[in-house]
Amino acid sequence: MKLKVIAGMTAMGLALAGCQGVGPKQGVGALAGAVAGGVVGNQFGGGRGKVIATTLGVIAGGLIGNSIGKSLDAQDRRRAQNAEYQALEYGRVGSPVVWRNPDSGHYGEVTPTKTYRNNNLQCREYSHTIYIDGRPETAKGTACRQPDGTWRPT
Repeated sequence: MKLKVIAGMTAMGLALAGCQGVGPKQGVGALAGAVAGGVVGNQFGGGRGKVIATTLGVIAGGLIGNSIGKSLDAQDRRRAQNAEYQALEYGRVGSPVVWRNPDSGHYGEVTPTKTYRNNNLQCREYSHTIYIDGRPETAKGTACRQPDGTWRPT
């Protein structure tokens, strides 16, 4: 089972890295972030909750692992991933889910920008802006809820 989870995380990470449209170092960062995010997400919950956390860890890790994430510490990443989960799962279009790490001073917001159906799946587009030293960096993503309740990047 763990091998399947790791293989799935790697495949999603490669898909995310390929979709970033950035240089090789950033693609590697996105892949590493996706895998690390999946591993971190897999540590939480049990049963269906663990699958959801793992999937969202992959999504967030891929975005955060890009050039945006090189300045974030582990606590920043956890807060950012939690905000992405909250935005995908519960957020209203146009209403940002804000996160802040008082220790590092980094903060950000995840805003669902569109909700739609594709092949009978609920999908959400969103943007995640992270402020590092007051400078905004924005990543955009799309994820669709799978029949088992997990979110998969598209």
